[in-house]
Amino acid sequence: RNCNQVLKKEYPLKCLYIKDTIMELCTYYDPELYPSMKEQKNFETNVFNKTHKADNEIAFLEGMTIVYKSSIDLFFYVVGSAQENELMLMAVLNCLFESLSQMLRKNVEKRTLLDNMDGVFLVVDEIIDGGVILESDPQQVIEKVNYRVRDCTEEQISLCNELTKKLRRNIVISTKKHKI
Repeated sequence: RNCNQVLKKEYPLKCLYIKDTIMELCTYYDPELYPSMKEQKNFETNVFNKTHKADNEIAFLEGMTIVYKSSIDLFFYVVGSAQENELMLMAVLNCLFESLSQMLRKNVEKRTLLDNMDGVFLVVDEIIDGGVILESDPQQVIEKVNYRVRDCTEEQISLCNELTKKLRRNIVISTKKHKI
């Protein structure tokens, strides 16, 4: 065996992202998959073009298995390699969607998502860590996220709110630059 093959890390999840027609929130877990921003944007655009009008829940593109779900004005995507089990990927997607749905009081749409970005990041962090699936039960995720929020000091909550505002401004600036 080649030494690089032994040391190469496998990522069950390659990418997770939430997208509408203008903005996207993406996390790539495999740094070798699409190393440049241009390659990432091309992949995201190809996936969106293939899925936004389809009634399916699964797609295969560029050697990737993609499961997805839409809600009002958002699309949720979980991407794994072609060898990944679609049911496992769908469990992650359902956990993400149900956790966000509970957190956002069943109002899963762009405006409420942007208004609650700190919670969105916490939910994603509870489900996935570095491409490895940690949790697939939305109730467990919500309990952990609520516990984290209750445990925070006022200073930590204030800092988190400031970071969220800055991120929200960056997303708005980014979407203005990339209008379609």
